[in-house]
Amino acid sequence: MRKHGGVGAERPGDGAPVRVLLADDERLVREGVAAILASAPGIEVVGQAGDGREALAEGLRLRPGVVLLDVRMPVLDGLGAAEEFARVLPGTAVGMLTTFSEGEYVERALAGGAAGFLLKSGDPCELIAGVRALAAGGAFLAPRVTRHVLDGLGGRRLERAAGARRAVARLTPREREVLVLLAGGLSNAGIAAGLGLSEGTVKAYVSVVLDRLGVPNRVRAAVLAHEAGLPVGEEGWGGADQRT
Repeated sequence: MRKHGGVGAERPGDGAPVRVLLADDERLVREGVAAILASAPGIEVVGQAGDGREALAEGLRLRPGVVLLDVRMPVLDGLGAAEEFARVLPGTAVGMLTTFSEGEYVERALAGGAAGFLLKSGDPCELIAGVRALAAGGAFLAPRVTRHVLDGLGGRRLERAAGARRAVARLTPREREVLVLLAGGLSNAGIAAGLGLSEGTVKAYVSVVLDRLGVPNRVRAAVLAHEAGLPVGEEGWGGADQRT
């Protein structure tokens, strides 16, 4: 689980650019992603790396707000690097950047501290939106990844759905409202505006919701909401804080 405000992370303030570090062993891919991100106002690619070990060294040197890691890299792959970033730079938001959407990668990446999973082959606007969500202390799952996670339940789909419905039944009506908006990709501020509550109150509600559902973060809560059949968007989600 990624913690906020960790050692050395440079979170963007008002008007400050989002500082991004890219790691991919294919130089042309790195440059392509860098070009997409550089075209977006308020995003600055401050460094690039060709493997996970180099990414960690550059991360410690540059202290970016967001690091995007390819899953498959030499020396240290992106999954291992994500776990190391969570340990040594817990305030840096980690997103996995890959062409592979297999469930095993998604599960391990999110369990290892990644707050997002983006596809290289996705819409450029999706990449930009993902980086901005991560920089804001949020989480992001590309739409195709969200669908893959749900589709990958296979024979356990009915079992998981029943368990999710039981978990959701433990929530009060207001807590369920918070969960629906959370799973729809709203930040605490967005949920507060939608429900007419203060951000502090929403933060407390989110903590209670995560505890009642028995999930470690908002990514898992969003997936559980989908499994339970709650009326949340089906196009993927992003922008919600990873924790409270």
